[in-house]
Amino acid sequence: MTKIKSTTVVAIRHNGEVVIGADGQATLGNTVAKSSVKKLRVLQGGKIVTGFAGSTADAFTLLEKFEEKLGAFGNNMKRSAVELAKEWRTDRMLSKLEAMMIVADMDDILIISGNGDVIEPDLHIASIGSGSMYAQSAARAMKQFAPHMTAEEMVRESLNIAADICIYTNHNLVIEKVSG
Repeated sequence: MTKIKSTTVVAIRHNGEVVIGADGQATLGNTVAKSSVKKLRVLQGGKIVTGFAGSTADAFTLLEKFEEKLGAFGNNMKRSAVELAKEWRTDRMLSKLEAMMIVADMDDILIISGNGDVIEPDLHIASIGSGSMYAQSAARAMKQFAPHMTAEEMVRESLNIAADICIYTNHNLVIEKVSG
């Protein structure tokens, strides 16, 4: 799977809630270009939430393509994700895009990459970006040792832990809940 640096996005399903969050830092090389970028998009009136890591222009292109797929496949998120991944991998223009996505609804959390990957992660925790392994480790520990926490608390804390460690992740968080 492609390694994208310069952000952290994490999604968690826990106790009937699905929450996705991202930091707000955008970098150009080793320089912080902006500290309050919104890397999440709410679709279908909140029934689907997406998060992206990688090149912003590439991510917007992929978000548009994903919305097209949702329209073409009756708002079926999983089918739309598979069709996007197939096109992303095989289309000459799309195959050059450098980004990754997390898409989430009440039933599924999926990671989509340009390699044709559509991954339904273990333990209902998905993470992408340079701080993803820090956030994922923190979220796994919280699910195991602090199950009383809400999904939103877990997302917020896992992103804050990643921001404390990863220089490409900041503490300006955007959090969205998937509506049922």
